[in-house]
Amino acid sequence: MLYRSPMHVTVVGAGLAGCECAWQLARRHIDVTIVEQKPSKRTPAQQSDRFAELVCSNSFRGEALSNAVGLLKEEMRRMGSLIMMCADQTRVPAGGALAVDRERFSSEVTRRIESHPRISVMHTEAAFIPEDRPAVIATGPLTADALAQDLERRLGSARLAYYDAIAPVVLADSIDWDKVFRASRYDKGGDDAYVNCPMDRDQYTAFIKGVEASAKVSAHAFEDAKYFEGCLPIEVMVARGELTLAYGPMKPVGLIDPHTGRRPYAVVQLRQEDHAATAYNLVGFQTRLTYAEQKQVFRMIPGLEQAEFERLGSVHRNTFVDAPEVLDADLSVRAMPDVYLAGQITGVEGYVESAACGLIIGTVLALKHHHRAPVLPPKTTALGALVTHLQSSRSPYQPSNVVWSLFPPLDDAPRLKKRARHEALAARALKTLTPYVTEVSVDGAGVGGMPKMAVYS
Repeated sequence: MLYRSPMHVTVVGAGLAGCECAWQLARRHIDVTIVEQKPSKRTPAQQSDRFAELVCSNSFRGEALSNAVGLLKEEMRRMGSLIMMCADQTRVPAGGALAVDRERFSSEVTRRIESHPRISVMHTEAAFIPEDRPAVIATGPLTADALAQDLERRLGSARLAYYDAIAPVVLADSIDWDKVFRASRYDKGGDDAYVNCPMDRDQYTAFIKGVEASAKVSAHAFEDAKYFEGCLPIEVMVARGELTLAYGPMKPVGLIDPHTGRRPYAVVQLRQEDHAATAYNLVGFQTRLTYAEQKQVFRMIPGLEQAEFERLGSVHRNTFVDAPEVLDADLSVRAMPDVYLAGQITGVEGYVESAACGLIIGTVLALKHHHRAPVLPPKTTALGALVTHLQSSRSPYQPSNVVWSLFPPLDDAPRLKKRARHEALAARALKTLTPYVTEVSVDGAGVGGMPKMAVYS
């Protein structure tokens, strides 16, 4: 379906995917109305009324091009991504990762969205799929029950649910700085990237026993908890074996404790939360322990004996559709060709992937508006890899970050070691992305039948 001018798009949800989608459309001279339930209503995970709120970690993960998500971020930058623009502007030290001051980041996204002349915001809850089409549903991991039920009724497909857990945040002035040390693994990213809380074997064993003995928040009887493997609660990892954490988020490899001159048995890493370094989150410590138990158990960590918590961990539901069955080749909904889904509701996982999904949908809709076929990013790119995931026929369909296994293999390449292979895949991706960027560029002068488009600061 190609849309004829004039065109107006309704975007439900002002999260990462919704804001990115609206921005891409508005830059291409298409009017957008964002329907956002804040401030009258928030999901259980939300704490502010700003757009693009980061409710879990403040990290956008690795920056290196040998990392699939690092490549995805670079591709998004070249595509004029709003989310990447604001993330780069509000970044805080995080070694080889891109982490942001979450309040400044959300405030900057909100400012840019609200000040854009082609974007209007309607503050109300969307209980049903909008009748004003085309429409993009970008309601994130906590899609309201009424809208989710309307989607399920129209799609005729059962929705899936699992829990996603949020890591706690500790105040910097409550950390015992004499017991911790600053360092990145293998000295990557400088000494100020992470604060490390080292443990010896006895301390680690006691901590594991503390987690095992702690009370947990139980799932409701009608909910089936299906955890995403890349974001498991610590108590789930502990249940898999005593050493699971020591080989996971608490692995000590690449770190030397300057107090002892030796590698710790295990380490808890803290990552800076804000630009002023007033708070730190416990990396990889998503949890469903009760609040009282969290305070007791996390104060067993060396350096956190007197910790004061800005936020404790919690769990929330994530709702997503069976994208390969629900979405058409152009990423529209098969049962409703003028409706699109963007972000985590499609089964992409992660901040960057969610925003990238919104970017792709915004670009596809703009191409349709300008009477062009909805050309998707090349499969050799990280953006194309996300599309590959959404169109995958694997069963059961599960959420996924962008990973190298989604990329086509290199043609006639010699056997390369992992890092070199990933770097070669990244080089190919950026090379094949270039003509696609030109075709849909906001700076192009009528390229591909699309008019020169505006750039807003």
